[in-house]
Amino acid sequence: MLILHRVHAVQDPMHPDELDAHSFDRQCGWLAQLFNVLPLDEAVERLRAGTLPARALSITFDDGYADAHDVALPILLRHGLSATFFIATGAIDGGCMWNDVVEEAVRRTSRESLDLGGFDVKGLQSCKLGSLELRRVASERIKHALKYLPLEQRQALAHRIAAHAGVQPSSGLMMSSKQLRHLRRAGMQIGAHTVSHPILAGLGAEQARAEVGLSKRQLESVLGEPVQLFAYPNGKWSQDFDAQAVEIVQEQGFDAAFTTEWGSADASTNPYLIPRFTPWDRTRLRFGLRLADNLYRGGTGQPASLLQRLPSQDRRSPWALDV
Repeated sequence: MLILHRVHAVQDPMHPDELDAHSFDRQCGWLAQLFNVLPLDEAVERLRAGTLPARALSITFDDGYADAHDVALPILLRHGLSATFFIATGAIDGGCMWNDVVEEAVRRTSRESLDLGGFDVKGLQSCKLGSLELRRVASERIKHALKYLPLEQRQALAHRIAAHAGVQPSSGLMMSSKQLRHLRRAGMQIGAHTVSHPILAGLGAEQARAEVGLSKRQLESVLGEPVQLFAYPNGKWSQDFDAQAVEIVQEQGFDAAFTTEWGSADASTNPYLIPRFTPWDRTRLRFGLRLADNLYRGGTGQPASLLQRLPSQDRRSPWALDV
């Protein structure tokens, strides 16, 4: 199960490791050649039945970025591939996720530094912004400091930082309802990803139930059909979601739910704990071996012996999406 987020039209200087149109087109060619790429609902049904074909794989996108529609969709269609898009509904139709509020503030501010020490949050301090690399570091540091704060505090601080930087959050980063309907008409699938992308493990039962259930109902209203698939925000067991969240997802009527834990699934896999991961290798050989390692070794994150024997390349994070 492949998890992606964005596909930029051209390489993003702030995130040169993320996918752009060229690298995603190349990746889709590899996937079409190496794997049996299935629509996610079919994959879930066949997983339960024990009838998955060899080298079965599904493609998913999280959050609902507009470039996943504008850039990724035409490439997927050109290669004859299906994907599922998990949408955080609070950001569609002109919204902006908290992490992008921070990202755009650091990217677009004209200031050479941001003094955030007065915000009285552990990890926030003065950030120098005199170079692109410094801006990258500052953005990641600020997002790390805010990520596990209570939901309302996290959102409020992101907007305070943007105001301090003199930057108005973007209204064009995320998909519109019209784009969601177009994705569905094009044969793609839509799943829920909560409303505001919270850390579900940090919420009480009623707030978690509202985040999960409302996102489902909002998408069903936009699409005019049931939405049966769910992806946990951030997606790490215990750290990001817990048994309460799994129970709520089941209670709300979803057929399956997906984590960001590495690994492959088989008939014994809990359908509400299906793993996903992102390979990051740049060459076709290493890309294929990484996926095969995840499929057959359970995705421990450790390289297979064949990978260890290949020439060393960039040491890249599992979240670096440029292959």
